[in-house]
Amino acid sequence: MANSPAVGVSRTLCKVVLVASLVLLWLAPRTLGQNSPKITTVAPAAGKVNDSVTLTGENLGKDAVSAVFLSNDKDDFKATVVEQGSAKIILKVPDVKSGGYNISIQEGDKILILPLKFTVQS
Repeated sequence: MANSPAVGVSRTLCKVVLVASLVLLWLAPRTLGQNSPKITTVAPAAGKVNDSVTLTGENLGKDAVSAVFLSNDKDDFKATVVEQGSAKIILKVPDVKSGGYNISIQEGDKILILPLKFTVQS
């Protein structure tokens, strides 16, 4: 039985749908992650309790980041946010022991511990 033109069109359509599906699967995480908060710098990288610290990056507005924390291996210590915009957050160092901490942000109901360090000095 010879292949009819309809079978060739059907196979071509299946290939196009398959390729389009693969492209969408590849793009989906990139598109969904575009509005995720991203902190690129912490300045200064060290300071004392109640000092101001500036976080800069992207998508840091109140609609994306509801809180900022200093986190150690056991606890998250909420910082007071003094100023917040889409590209910058200024916070006060919370009353914590001296030592090294990660910067963490609250996005929705999740606290995300970032690979950004801050050292609290005595």
